[in-house]
Amino acid sequence: MQKKWLKGIMALCMLCAVYLLAGEGALLVGKTAGGSRGSIVIDSGHGGIDPGVVGIGKLEEKDVNLKIAGYLAEYLKKEGYETVMTRESDKGLYEEDSRNKKVQDMQNRCALIKETKPLLTVSIHQNSYPDQSVCGPQVFYYSGSVKGAQLAKCIQQELNTQLEAKRPRVEKANQTYYLLKRSEGILNIVETGFLTNPREAELLGTKKYQKKCAKAICDGILNFLKTVEKEA
Repeated sequence: MQKKWLKGIMALCMLCAVYLLAGEGALLVGKTAGGSRGSIVIDSGHGGIDPGVVGIGKLEEKDVNLKIAGYLAEYLKKEGYETVMTRESDKGLYEEDSRNKKVQDMQNRCALIKETKPLLTVSIHQNSYPDQSVCGPQVFYYSGSVKGAQLAKCIQQELNTQLEAKRPRVEKANQTYYLLKRSEGILNIVETGFLTNPREAELLGTKKYQKKCAKAICDGILNFLKTVEKEA
C-alpha cells in the first residue's frame, strides 16, 4: 500500500514537472517569436509653423527631417525594433491657440519620450552656416552622458563613412539644446548636413540621399546597441 502511494506521488510530480517545463517553453517562444526588441523614439525636428532652416532652393528643414525620419523608422522596424515618431506629418506638437507654440512643442516632445521610455532617442535635424563651403554631418550628445557619447560616436562614424564626408567630424558634447537638457534617457541630435551648402542641399532634397542618411543612422544605432549588449 505504501509503495503504491509513493508511486502515485512520484507520477504526480513527474506530470507537474512536464507541465511546468511545457509552460516555460511556451513563455520563451512567446517572448521571442515576433516580439519587439525594444522601442526607439525618432524625433523629426520642427514642423508646422516652424520650418527650421530654409536653405538653398528654399528647401525647408522640417520636410527633409520628416523624410529621413520615415526611412529610419522603416530600417529599424526591419531589424525588429518598435519605432515611435514624434510627428508623421507637417504638424508641430502644439495647440493652435497656444501662446507659445515653440515651447509647448518642445515640452510635448520631451513628454512623449518620457512616456515611451525608449532604448534611445534620435532627433533628426539639418544644419546651416553663413559660409556656404561648410558641410558635413554632425552628431550632438548631452555633456556628461556616457551612453549618449557612445551612441553619438557610433552614428557619427557611420555618417562620415557612408556619406563620404570630405571633412569628417567627431561627435560633439552640448548642454544648451533643449531636448538634450530636458529629455530623459539616451538622446542624440543628428544633423545630417548643411542646407546652406549647395552640394549638400541638392543631395538632401533627393530620396536616394535621404535614405542613405537614414541607413547610416540606423547602422550607427545598431552598432551602439550591440556594444551595450556586450557590456551588460
